[in-house]
Amino acid sequence: MTTQQNDRFFFNVDWITILIYVALCLIGFVNIYASIPRADSDIFSFGSNYGKQLIFIFTGLILGFSILLLDAKFFSVFSPIIYGVTMFLLLVVLVVGRNVGGNQAWIPLGSFRLQPSELAKFGTALLLARYVSSFNPKLTTLKPVLIAAAIIILPMCLIMLQPDAGSTLVFLSFMFPLYREGLPGYLLILFWGMVLLFILNLYLTPLVLISSILAIGALFIYYNKKKQQRMIMIGVITFAAIGYLFIAKVIFEKVLQPHQQTRIELILGLKTDPKGAGYNVNQSKIAIGSGQATGRGFLQGTQTKYGYVPEQSTDFIFSTIGEEWGFAGCFVVIALYLTMLLRVVNLAERQRSTFSRVYGYCVASIIFFHVFINIGMTIGIIPVIGIPLPFISYGGSSLWSFTVLLFIFLKLDSNRMGFI
Repeated sequence: MTTQQNDRFFFNVDWITILIYVALCLIGFVNIYASIPRADSDIFSFGSNYGKQLIFIFTGLILGFSILLLDAKFFSVFSPIIYGVTMFLLLVVLVVGRNVGGNQAWIPLGSFRLQPSELAKFGTALLLARYVSSFNPKLTTLKPVLIAAAIIILPMCLIMLQPDAGSTLVFLSFMFPLYREGLPGYLLILFWGMVLLFILNLYLTPLVLISSILAIGALFIYYNKKKQQRMIMIGVITFAAIGYLFIAKVIFEKVLQPHQQTRIELILGLKTDPKGAGYNVNQSKIAIGSGQATGRGFLQGTQTKYGYVPEQSTDFIFSTIGEEWGFAGCFVVIALYLTMLLRVVNLAERQRSTFSRVYGYCVASIIFFHVFINIGMTIGIIPVIGIPLPFISYGGSSLWSFTVLLFIFLKLDSNRMGFI
């Protein structure tokens, strides 16, 4: 860092994003304190979850500002090594990891547990940005798409072995930065079409679904019979869709765990189980609904105070916010996230380097995916897949990984005029 850059360091950093980050962390701390049944009157009790979260926030700030002092080129140069280390940790956790809630996803380090899948997110984002910026691939051709897909799929496969379906799905968010860099839109349509087929496959019998696909394909071929190449493509897609149906059935019945199957069936209305698998979501919806406009008040939520909502300081912390702070509190939290996301996208667009731009879009996509899925599952519109609410949910690995993810981009942005 030159003397001139060092003198202007505090002026170049986007302090508005940092203030939003701090605000979300403090909101998390307050609601973690509220989510502990009969919380200790000593708010600085470091043996409790809220006390530990305060330590995580403090050390996260130190970590974040330490990143801002590094040379911006460090992250581009060492991105393959960072990616390799995170992949190695994903392998290590399969051997020495601690099983919690059916997932072998944590490496025990004394009283602390490290979750490598959280670290793999920024490791993958860095290498993906390095690949796109260094080789300038044409994402309309097959080979570059396969290379980019391999970078993303490797951590997905390793995380799925834990098995942690929630963290695995987060890596699908990397499709959006690639779309920004030229990935054809039809591939996104194809992906979401596969998701739709997967859902319809649970509702309809195979005969009805296959007949519908053949009928639609036949209509397209009939109205495009003079365009031979397009007709062949439609035919191939039609039969590929039929083949996918059988694969989707196998994935649902053989790959997904029984509790994951049940969660999907509950969301789609194929099954009701308010006292079993649907208990978490049911209690979460009651908590959020009881908050009404302004909430029951700090430490006054009955669902929260008496621990009716499981995991209410981690995956379901939004239910605590909804009950104690009501619609107003939920609105503030969502507004802070939207402001952060819009700001990150705006900062990404002004970058002079492709590396910084791609990485910025990765940051925005990962945060958006987490926020959308987490809030969606607490209000019952998305299956429960167990991913944290960024900067708010309890947990050191989660908070630190999101801090590193965000502050690396803030560092790249602060040095945008000198890093190409």
